[in-house]
Amino acid sequence: MAQSVARRRRTTESRNDAGVLVIGLGRFGSSLALTLDRMGQDVLAVETNPQLVANYADRISVVEADCTNPEALEQIGIRDYSVVVVGVGTALEASVLITGNLVDLGTPQIWAKAISAEHGRILQRIGAHHVVFPESDAGNRVAHLVSGKLLDYIEVEDGFTIVKMRPPKETQGFTLEQSRVLEKYGVTIIGVKSPGQEFIYATPGTRISANDLIVVSGHSELLERFAARP
Repeated sequence: MAQSVARRRRTTESRNDAGVLVIGLGRFGSSLALTLDRMGQDVLAVETNPQLVANYADRISVVEADCTNPEALEQIGIRDYSVVVVGVGTALEASVLITGNLVDLGTPQIWAKAISAEHGRILQRIGAHHVVFPESDAGNRVAHLVSGKLLDYIEVEDGFTIVKMRPPKETQGFTLEQSRVLEKYGVTIIGVKSPGQEFIYATPGTRISANDLIVVSGHSELLERFAARP
């Protein structure tokens, strides 16, 4: 049912501590699995396409299996994984079946990729703990960056966002206590990176210079207003 191809890294042995299982090696799943591997995480990828399995077998741990069949998940050792990512998106039926199987097997954390709002609602209704929209999220992020005001943009949840940006003129040369950014704009400067210096966490006494980069958190709408300052 599940054909083992490569198992380079499986250092953990305790139940529910085998690392992260990534199902599907499309663009999203493969990028996720390779990044986790580079971060030193134990990761096992599962893919039905034998060509993709062969392509990644020398780079990450990977098995060939069809996870729409719960028996295949059992053979992989699904109960050893507390975190599973369903990277299958375009095949809607397979995505729903795999997620449902994981729910039935009691997987503690299920992250599932969705390609539309309707797809996401279905995944949530059947029990996915986290639903991600890679294409939509990427488009949203790029839309904020192309304006030129922001250097990086990460929306965490429910509008709460963290951005990297150049400091508005009215903050330059002043400490955070003096510029009163939180009071005026409802956002918080949480860190500062000066040229040639290490990143530091901001305090009321931190002084902002024109060449600094600042990391700011808050609601996305408030951050947009703050970033629009000259």
